[in-house]
Amino acid sequence: MKLLHTSDWHLGQSFFTKTRKDEHQAFINWLLQQVRTEQIDAVIIAGDIFDTGTPPSYARELYNQFVVELQQLNCTLLVLGGNHDAVAVLNESRQLLACLNTYVVASTDLPLSDQIVLLPNKSGDVGAIVCAVPFIRAKDVLQSYAGATGLEKRQALGEAIAQHYQQLFQLAVNERQQRQLDVPIIATGHLTALGVSQSDSVRDIYIGTLDGFAAESFPPADYIALGHIHRPQKVAKTEHIRYSGSPIPLSFDELNTEKQVVLVEFSGHNCQQITPLAVPLFQPMQVLRGDLAALATAIPEVAAAHPDQTVWLCLEVATEDYLPDLQQRVQNLVEGLNVDILQLRRLRNPKRQALTAQQQETLAELTPEQVFSKRLQMEDFSDDAAQARLGRLQQHFSQLLSELELERNA
Repeated sequence: MKLLHTSDWHLGQSFFTKTRKDEHQAFINWLLQQVRTEQIDAVIIAGDIFDTGTPPSYARELYNQFVVELQQLNCTLLVLGGNHDAVAVLNESRQLLACLNTYVVASTDLPLSDQIVLLPNKSGDVGAIVCAVPFIRAKDVLQSYAGATGLEKRQALGEAIAQHYQQLFQLAVNERQQRQLDVPIIATGHLTALGVSQSDSVRDIYIGTLDGFAAESFPPADYIALGHIHRPQKVAKTEHIRYSGSPIPLSFDELNTEKQVVLVEFSGHNCQQITPLAVPLFQPMQVLRGDLAALATAIPEVAAAHPDQTVWLCLEVATEDYLPDLQQRVQNLVEGLNVDILQLRRLRNPKRQALTAQQQETLAELTPEQVFSKRLQMEDFSDDAAQARLGRLQQHFSQLLSELELERNA
């Protein structure tokens, strides 16, 4: 049994007013070629097939086109709902797509038996049993009650999600035993697992409720295909629990990570091999940093490297002075070049900036959040490990502040 795990397509995304239609079409064509070449039995999309709950018509067309072309390759498709997906939009074509070898699980507001999917292999036999878990909305698994603190609500939701996984996993085990099958049990999910590295384009799906789901709360499935985090990575350094990441960069800070889909091969119920397949960069994008003199040299070099395509740029201009005409100066640098500046930032020395602000402000004028933010500005969070540390610091600070506010109002 061969599976391809992907997620977070975000069809219909507008990127600084730019459409991603051509990139998504190129990715779909590439993915179909991988299915042909590798003789894939099933593709799993672990949430966020669309970027919004009301995707534009061309995004729906890309989705439908992919379903039809994949079915022609005798490959099964499993689509899970994500936090960006509207349950109604995914469900409107669910019964129709079922006739095209496509299973859609948009929400957990279904009988548990409908969330167990038997994926066939190319011979038509059961090749894998899937605990098909989409993005879990609190209202679908948890009954709220008056007087619960923020911490109690987070703990209750985490326990409810863990229980949901365990119930589905037990059903899958029972199904495998009753049918006397030697096939893997796959679990899916669209959430934030603890200890992962996020990117600018990821929006926290459990703000004020659940900051992260503990990896040890996942069931002992043979492979766990996750979505929501756009950087591909293992969870808790575990080979079989993975985020595939988004197939195209959804923010400029994702350019330092190679995009991929994950090929998972099974022999019986044993996972034989997990192979990341690198996704090409279909739209040239780059982040350039430096002063205006350095950018005057770098921008033409980037443009010359891609003579047949327009390059999307994020420019981070290092300057100690305030330049009221910075935008015009930068526009002069790109005049006549095949580049589009989608993002322009000023880079300043954060320690010097903090010192200047300190001379003008007193502690009494600042909120706790502002004090914490200014302290963070004095640290370096430039690499992925530092970004993960920053996320933990912000999470702990928010939790502490929430608990103090609750005590003050008690």
